[in-house]
Amino acid sequence: MGVADLADYPWDAVAPYAARARAHPDGIVDLSIGSPVDATPDVVRDALKTATDAHAYPQTVGTPALREAISAWYARRRGVHGLTSAQILPTVGSKELVALLPLLLGLGPGDIVVHPRAAYPTYAVGARLVGATAVAGDDPAQWPEGTRLVWVNSPGNPDGRVRGIPQLQADVARARELGAVIAGDECYAELGWDAPWDAEPVPSILDPRVSGADAAGVLSVYSLSKQSNLAGYRAAFLAGDEALVARLLTARKHLGLMVPAPVQHAMMAALGDDAHVRTQKETYRRRRDILKPAVEAAGFRIDGSEAGLYLWATEGCDAWQSLGRLADLGILAGPGHFYGTHFEQHVRLSLTAPDERVDAAAARLRS
Repeated sequence: MGVADLADYPWDAVAPYAARARAHPDGIVDLSIGSPVDATPDVVRDALKTATDAHAYPQTVGTPALREAISAWYARRRGVHGLTSAQILPTVGSKELVALLPLLLGLGPGDIVVHPRAAYPTYAVGARLVGATAVAGDDPAQWPEGTRLVWVNSPGNPDGRVRGIPQLQADVARARELGAVIAGDECYAELGWDAPWDAEPVPSILDPRVSGADAAGVLSVYSLSKQSNLAGYRAAFLAGDEALVARLLTARKHLGLMVPAPVQHAMMAALGDDAHVRTQKETYRRRRDILKPAVEAAGFRIDGSEAGLYLWATEGCDAWQSLGRLADLGILAGPGHFYGTHFEQHVRLSLTAPDERVDAAAARLRS
């Protein structure tokens, strides 16, 4: 197995439905991809402008100032205190890390990578890339012997489910029992909607209540794409087990995986400013408050979705049929088929559309 053996990119199958949606007299409302549409905050853009004299190669490990900013952010926003610079590593967005982590950890044929049942497909792609076996499972008691890497995604993409402290404790304990690395994909952690996550932070896998005083075998992965509208910057990072971070750093040095110096400077600005994150969250909250009841009024049931950037919905029929019904309303969604074999009757609707388009979608659904 290798890159040449990967299947066609799944989103190509949505193209006919996009064409149907574009034919709507009022145009398409594209809720299929979670790509931010709102402006990058001025505080970040200004920081980028001041760092454009980037004549030297950046360090793979990141600048000391960036790693300090990441450590301070974990303490302030995630309840994870005392991370040292040796426990932190910036990455070129989070998708490349998700895809490459099995390779960087030295996994191969015979090894197992566990990922959620409703899952971002790149977890399985990373396993296939090295010839490992991808296994979908949310219950740690069912994770098999031979597991070398576990992906936990909370809040989840696509289903928006949050794993609380007891669940994460069980996840980490089982991974350690198996001798596996456990990685928490936490990229939507700032977007909690329903109780209790409307009032308290979504817990990190590095929370001391979860992993204890020792981060052995544990990694947290975070991206600034969603909270700060930095998808185009490719700005993300990981933190956790110092020995694991050192291994990953060495491998990434060999591969030339370096976050550009101006982006590192912009990341510092984003991590140090909470105001723009609150503003963006309120923008998504307004869109969700408009879209969710309209989707339900159209006959869909919303499952999970207590946090994150999506509504995970079903009307009890095959997702392609629902996709067609929505496309005839000029609305494009993502089919559950893309997120595992267990959810072929679900569709994913993103909150990343301009306010006017979300209003249009809600009006069409209610009609």
